[in-house]
Amino acid sequence: MRARIALATPALAAPYARLHESPQLASLYPDYLVFLHTVIRASVPLMVDAAARLSAMPGDPLAPALSSYFERHIPEEEGHDEWLLQDLQILGRSREEVLATVPSVHVAEGVGAQYYWIRHHHPVALLGYIAVLEGQPPTIARVREWIDRTGLPEAAFTTLERHAVADPDHNDDLNALIDSLPLSESHLTCICLSGMATAGSLARALDDVAG
Repeated sequence: MRARIALATPALAAPYARLHESPQLASLYPDYLVFLHTVIRASVPLMVDAAARLSAMPGDPLAPALSSYFERHIPEEEGHDEWLLQDLQILGRSREEVLATVPSVHVAEGVGAQYYWIRHHHPVALLGYIAVLEGQPPTIARVREWIDRTGLPEAAFTTLERHAVADPDHNDDLNALIDSLPLSESHLTCICLSGMATAGSLARALDDVAG
């Protein structure tokens, strides 16, 4: 399963590499944070929706462990969209301006697919989405490099720094959960499709940012 999802991650790595290498990184960085905000603002609502769906599936063999995971992970992800709004405010982007930005159709495709799978198939799909979002966090070294290269205020990198610290542990927790679940071949296919679709849609959205 992880190998199949990994096949899609180079598509996401390519626009990220262009962003990293761009001589216009300082001017692109605020747009990158807006992109992240459009994605991250959906994290908690997706998990809440998944938990609600699971509550209506009491006999499902995955429901107890998945429900417990979302119960733990929802508080861990709460407020991250606010962190981004605060970082963007430091860069001169007001809350009103960011919230008025129309999200990319590619972000809508990626997030919207999760709502469909959660409501019309199985909430286990969301694990593929989370695996992509938390599977390759920025390193502290990379964040420090961006601070130095852009000359932007260090306080505008708070969200990236916090994710660089927290996401490796979150990824370990997710991997442990997946290993513990009694997954059928259908469940595995669903998780893989979700992860691959997520990587593709976010790659297209990030491609628009990186130029």
